[in-house]
Amino acid sequence: MTTRPHHLRLHLTTVDVQDNVRIEVHGDLDYDSADLLLEEVTAQLSARPALTDLHLHCAGLEAVDSMGLSALLMIGRRTTVAGVRLHLDDRPARLDRLLKLTGTLDYLTAPLPTGAAGTSVTGETTVRPTGPDGPT
Repeated sequence: MTTRPHHLRLHLTTVDVQDNVRIEVHGDLDYDSADLLLEEVTAQLSARPALTDLHLHCAGLEAVDSMGLSALLMIGRRTTVAGVRLHLDDRPARLDRLLKLTGTLDYLTAPLPTGAAGTSVTGETTVRPTGPDGPT
């Protein structure tokens, strides 16, 4: 019998190419590790003001709990403020199910609205469309 460890450590690999950054995510995105991903994304946004696209490669992502989802939502807000397009590449089916169940799939994968760029990557205000009741 094979048992899965209670907590798979989160491992991030960051690859940057001029105006794009790709962060490969491996392991669990949970209470113990969500800050690690959020800190890496924030550092990349701060270090690269000309960044246009941030790709989170999710194929190696295992479990995602409420803190992991919260981190993804914060990343969505920070990329919107910075005027950076967020891509959730190679999402496993379990992540898609979670995002659909919570109504956050469209929020995290929608194109940036015109004029979305802000001045701070740590701002809390978001202008990313959230559906039919979102900002116009």
